[in-house]
Amino acid sequence: MHNPIELQKIIEEAIGEIAYPVRPANLYEPIKYIMSLGGKRIRPVMVLMATELFTDEVSIALDVALAIETFHNFTLVHDDIMDNAPLRRGKQTVHEKWGVNNAILSGDVMMVESNKHLSKVDSSVLKPVLDTFNQTAQGVCEGQQLDMEFETRDDVSIEEYIDMIRLKTAVLLGGAMKLGAIVAGADEKNAELLYQFGENLGVAFQLQDDILDVYGDPEKFGKQVGGDIISNKKTFLHLTAKQLIKPNETDVLLGNHDTAEQKVAAVTALYDSYGIRELSNAKMEQYLTKAYQALADLDVYESRKTYLRELTKQIMERES
Repeated sequence: MHNPIELQKIIEEAIGEIAYPVRPANLYEPIKYIMSLGGKRIRPVMVLMATELFTDEVSIALDVALAIETFHNFTLVHDDIMDNAPLRRGKQTVHEKWGVNNAILSGDVMMVESNKHLSKVDSSVLKPVLDTFNQTAQGVCEGQQLDMEFETRDDVSIEEYIDMIRLKTAVLLGGAMKLGAIVAGADEKNAELLYQFGENLGVAFQLQDDILDVYGDPEKFGKQVGGDIISNKKTFLHLTAKQLIKPNETDVLLGNHDTAEQKVAAVTALYDSYGIRELSNAKMEQYLTKAYQALADLDVYESRKTYLRELTKQIMERES
């Protein structure tokens, strides 16, 4: 079996070998650019790790892993357009470098490229692979739509928020795991358990992201601390606080402050007074426990789960 770093290297090499058409250059250069920006390649690594739970022939899942990574980067291209983001992984975003129209078209072609990768899997598993991928991709788009709608709604519930992050973030992890299992010939029960593992891990990861946005070390976390507070983003912390605060404290949570720093300090103090961090950690641990339970129920040798447990620990032990 391969460890996550070895699998990451396999994926990087495979990405480097993809031969995109040369013309039109403004259509394909952005694809090569975004795919070359790196990252941890967590999703394709999870595809290959799921496959290696059932077989040592990791190569049979490589095209599926490339499909997942191409689709993930497609969503980043379009998300950056919608967010008007100038940077992605410290580099210019595609729409900043080539323009919005080119970025939209390149993103569209990336979806086609994902399907081209999927079409290379063995015909015996092609239908369940396509069905799982399409359901996953549709879920991600639904999650993005809900996220945008929540920006203009004042009545978002905690349950709705959890469902949104499940769709936007978690189903892709679940889908990656299930696809790797299907390609390896796993039975339906094991494939579904891996989906549950990935999905619950994805929800836990996003809840942790919400917590770190407020309480993380900016140098170690890699993002601006308090960004969600400044933008009044409806995170789990925000929605939980909204349920608990007194009417006269609403202005602290939602109102204007003289500076962004003052707003972050005031809202963080409000969170502290109601134990919002602890409540959020408890919710995160609830989903992480579900993920570990699904992994425990998986009918494969425990020794084959070792690297997946290690990867989960690495994902969830980001600096705070």
